[in-house]
Amino acid sequence: MTPKTPMATHVTTQEAPRTALRVRNARLIDGTGAGPVDDAVVTIDAQGTITYAGPAATAPAADEDAAGTRVVDAGGRTVLPGFFDCHVHLAYAQGSPPSRRAELDPVLVTLDTVARLRQTLDAGITTARDLGGLSAGFRTAVESGRVVGPRLHTAVRIISHTGGHADVRLPDGTDLSAGMSEIADSTDAARLAVRRVLRDGADLVKVCATGGMGSPYDDPDDEGLLEEEIRAVVDEAGRHGGKPVAAHAQGNAGILTALRAGVTSIEHGYGLDERALDMAGEQGTFVVPTLSTVYAGINKDTMPDYHYQKKTRWSGVTKENIGRAIEYGARIALGTDAAVGPHGVNLMELSYLVDLGMDPMAAIVAGTRTSAELLGVADRLGTLAAGRTGDLVICDGDPLTDIGVLGDPANIVCVIQDGVVRKDLLLPAAPTGRQP
Repeated sequence: MTPKTPMATHVTTQEAPRTALRVRNARLIDGTGAGPVDDAVVTIDAQGTITYAGPAATAPAADEDAAGTRVVDAGGRTVLPGFFDCHVHLAYAQGSPPSRRAELDPVLVTLDTVARLRQTLDAGITTARDLGGLSAGFRTAVESGRVVGPRLHTAVRIISHTGGHADVRLPDGTDLSAGMSEIADSTDAARLAVRRVLRDGADLVKVCATGGMGSPYDDPDDEGLLEEEIRAVVDEAGRHGGKPVAAHAQGNAGILTALRAGVTSIEHGYGLDERALDMAGEQGTFVVPTLSTVYAGINKDTMPDYHYQKKTRWSGVTKENIGRAIEYGARIALGTDAAVGPHGVNLMELSYLVDLGMDPMAAIVAGTRTSAELLGVADRLGTLAAGRTGDLVICDGDPLTDIGVLGDPANIVCVIQDGVVRKDLLLPAAPTGRQP
């Protein structure tokens, strides 16, 4: 039987030979929020840097002597910046609690994680921030070309108090977190916890300011680390290169605590009220709503009853409060909490933002430029312009009229990362400089 979709061709390592790229016949959405540009060209040099992104009429002429330049004919499709997912858990399969990972041979865990990295990249995510459970070795593996996946920022482990959201120990003390948890019950312990995760290669620090949905001992409205403990974390992270701090924060009391303590981002934010939104706006704090956990993360057949009951109880409240956050103009970055929900369909999150009132272009900006700002890489990533890194995706369909096209990985027909074609479902064009 002939497959309906051409098989993807992949470059397997970042050490593969580089060539200059010219993407032509494209409809350009550059990630800044500016209107689309029809009949656009994007050029990327052999070092992976964008040299031009704009109308074909003003594009530099193709160098007829540039033998080996790869031409990608977008065929009128939409070209966008590579997307971000600022909240994933790539070390875990969907719906599988951390304790289940301990049942697998570590080799299988590694291979499964590598497969999820590839799956996430193929969905259009060229940069991801892992907020618990992923060793810094995976970041190095991607950077060095050992494996292919999104470039990674990782928190390594989650700092929680005893009995808090990230404490999944049994009453006898057996730790079921499979490397996800770091317990701290005082300001001094919080500082020590930061030092431990940074020693293990963390790019940022994650704390639990509230309880959560999937944790057995608490609820989203329960408060997590004390304000002085989170302040200690923020201070310690700041003393080590200004590392950002992400706060798991669902109930509003804990959200306010995290904001007063000066965290960089509120993760989930399900209980955000107007006071919290005002404070976040004044401080420039990012909100990462992870709506995928509400829209696609509820399954009574696969979830423990306590988890299912909490999810159903909070789903309507979450939609109402995140809808208000969108209306307020909160600084929203894209995150899915993949593992709680499905991996590999990360850009469905854009549809959920639009469903709650966000304009499609604004949703695209949330997943590109704003997310790059959260990760501190907006000078290189998140927008398509000369001097930026050559991360871009090409999609079938028009995401401005149907944002849902981005959520189906089959519609992501080309992924270019750092100037290297990682996924290609397009018909090949001849490698020549004689192109418009």
